[in-house]
Amino acid sequence: MDKEFLHSMRESLEKLKKEIIDKLLAESSEFREIMEDMDPKDLVDIAAEDIDRKTLEALGTQEIKRLRAIDAALSRIENDRYGLCVKCNKKIPVERLTAMPYALMCINCKTADERRNR
Repeated sequence: MDKEFLHSMRESLEKLKKEIIDKLLAESSEFREIMEDMDPKDLVDIAAEDIDRKTLEALGTQEIKRLRAIDAALSRIENDRYGLCVKCNKKIPVERLTAMPYALMCINCKTADERRNR
């Protein structure tokens, strides 16, 4: 794979990683502030805040999954495996990698994988 493209993908992945980490830290701070500012309230308010907390946790879980995928992509760059589908070992199109730099599979394998998981 072209070294210039790999370099731009590495930069893109590292930028995404930083944005996700910053977002998770901000969400965590917001959650801490919510909990610290919480006055004794009735059960309805506490339940609503519990839903907010669970929403933040769910968002965090998705972002953590993305972080792992980004780290895996960075590792594949280091091991000269970046851009190869983990299922069929064919090249992942540059357009797909540009749109989703941490893609593990080509479109065909990803589509088949999603169908199996329905």
